[in-house]
Amino acid sequence: MDTVSQIALGASVAVAVMGRRTALWKSAVVGGALGTLPDLDVVVDYGDAVLEMVLHRADSHSLFYLTLLGPLLGFVIAHLLGDAAHRRRWALAAWLVLFTHPLLDLMTVYGTQLLRPFTDHPFAIGSVFVIDPLYTLPLLASLVGTLATGRTRANAVGLLLATAYLGWGAAVQQHVTATAQAALRAQGIAAERLLVTPTAFNSVLWRVVAVTPEEFHEGFYSLFDAPPAAGAPAIRFDRFARGADLIERWQGHWAVPRIAAFSHGFYKMREEHGRVWLTDLRMGQEPYYSFDFDLAAADADPAAVAADPAPVGRIGLRVPFERGLPWLGRRLLGEPLPPPR
Repeated sequence: MDTVSQIALGASVAVAVMGRRTALWKSAVVGGALGTLPDLDVVVDYGDAVLEMVLHRADSHSLFYLTLLGPLLGFVIAHLLGDAAHRRRWALAAWLVLFTHPLLDLMTVYGTQLLRPFTDHPFAIGSVFVIDPLYTLPLLASLVGTLATGRTRANAVGLLLATAYLGWGAAVQQHVTATAQAALRAQGIAAERLLVTPTAFNSVLWRVVAVTPEEFHEGFYSLFDAPPAAGAPAIRFDRFARGADLIERWQGHWAVPRIAAFSHGFYKMREEHGRVWLTDLRMGQEPYYSFDFDLAAADADPAAVAADPAPVGRIGLRVPFERGLPWLGRRLLGEPLPPPR
């Protein structure tokens, strides 16, 4: 999740654990700071855009490593604050703040390597967008209320509401998944993989991506969509090529299988502007994606490039604001508009 959400969660968890054993503002500040700690891995420069993607949320988000680190940090914090009497409570607070950070990230689609060093599998549920005000605002409002009144009940209510919202997102995701599967069957699309994830800042409008070996299909579904006519699918899909021939030709380049694994198979390749591009399909929408990697010149020999690969560059494209925001609002409310392309 975004930094503000992690700060709010960390502060709320620390206040809940410490209660009145220390000043509320003190536990909120410490918790907020600890809540951002795992994401400091973004300052590491790996010299390659693909490595920077796949190694973010890696060791710094390992539940094993954070479990080792959390209590130690708690003891250090207690010592620095002169609060040795509550050092065990500080140890518990620090551990829970660090532990809940990757669990929240797990709910997004990016991929969090929770079980390092035992596996580098990127776990992702994808039931909440990386920035969602309906998750963050209850935490912030309840935290402000607790600090203003000195009553910790408001903080507990905020944590409960935010957690319930995550549960809501997971439940809606299951509903949309079932709807998408039925729509795919009705249209004769035999998908190998299916991605169902919310669009920006909400849990009402969902993006669906169905992948086959040769192509992928993209559609959108809102909870406010009108029921389809008899025999019509609830979701209509647009079809796009995945660049299967390019995937086969460039399989020897280390970045292709790495992105294939990290994206759980939701990727494509294309030639454009004289370059070969490798794209993660999970974050963004066609043709605007956050992670679009420049592998090599289109006329390059794949074997030669694979033998001596240059660092991979990246561009990120966003839907133009003046087109994307109006479409998002109207489509969210159930208006059957085609997405901006």
